[in-house]
Amino acid sequence: VQLQASGGGLVQAGGSLRLSCAASGSFFIIMSMGWYRQAPGNQRELVATINSGGGTNYADSVKGRFTISRDNAKNTVYLQMNTLKPEDTAVYYCNAEVLVSGTRYKEPYWGQGTLVTVSS
Repeated sequence: VQLQASGGGLVQAGGSLRLSCAASGSFFIIMSMGWYRQAPGNQRELVATINSGGGTNYADSVKGRFTISRDNAKNTVYLQMNTLKPEDTAVYYCNAEVLVSGTRYKEPYWGQGTLVTVSS
C-alpha cells in the first residue's frame, strides 16, 4: 500500500489549506484513515481520524477548525484546515490502517509527509 499526500504549503495565520492523501496498491479493506503531525522537537501527534463508516475523531486543538473527510471509492482522505494558527506548523502525515485478509489484524501504513507552514 502506498499513500501519496499533497496539499501542504505556506499560508498566513487565519488562512486555509486542504490536504489530500490517496491510497494505492493491493489491499483488502482500509479500515481507518487519518492525519498526524509532527512539529520540530515534538512527538508525532494525532490530528484527526475517520473510520470506514464515517465516524471521526479530532484532537482538541483542531476541533471546530479542521474537518476530515473520506472518499471510499477513491481510497482518499482529506483534511480541510481553516483558521490556521502558527502552532499548526508541522509536517503532516497521512495514515491508513488496512485489514489483513483472513485476520483481524490492521496493518498501519504511512505517507511521506507534507509540510504545512503557518506564518504569523
